Amino acid sequence: MRVITGSARGRVLETLKGDDIVRPTTDKVKEAVFSSIQFEVEGRDFIDVFAGSGQMGIEALSRGARSALFLDMSKKAAAVIERNLKVTNLQHLGTVMCVDSLAFLRNTSREFDVAFLDPPYNRGLLQEAMPLIAQRMKKTGVIICESALNDELLQKYYNFTLDRERTYGKIKVSTYRHEDFVES
Repeated sequence: MRVITGSARGRVLETLKGDDIVRPTTDKVKEAVFSSIQFEVEGRDFIDVFAGSGQMGIEALSRGARSALFLDMSKKAAAVIERNLKVTNLQHLGTVMCVDSLAFLRNTSREFDVAFLDPPYNRGLLQEAMPLIAQRMKKTGVIICESALNDELLQKYYNFTLDRERTYGKIKVSTYRHEDFVES
């Protein structure tokens, strides 16, 4: 797993090992996600929910995001993210929180420009997180979800509407934007 482009381009990132729910986003999916939001990252606040190794938030920082908040309840994941931020020299832009992502989203008042959610598949976590993150987004924001192909998501969460859905083998990537910015 590596950083695709930007200031940390080519840096190899550490991954979590051994846990069956750990499933890093493939380079192909990561490239597609960032191609679809290439003009929406620079200077923006990014949140990587259920962050795992932190590769999506690190990619955003490498591409010029102003900040990235990494949420994961695993102490091992938090430690891996910290090491990955250090190896990419991006630690000054990232904040790692070892917390329950859902609890954090319920209790924070922070707002974000770009959110990436990639929870363990088929556990209902994404369905719980979507209404929470939709309330924490700036109107011009974008929410990107990675899920199993058979994971059911609603067309709309608060003012955020499904804008695009792409499949990559057994993976689905869903992009939500504020209803005022979705073309009909």
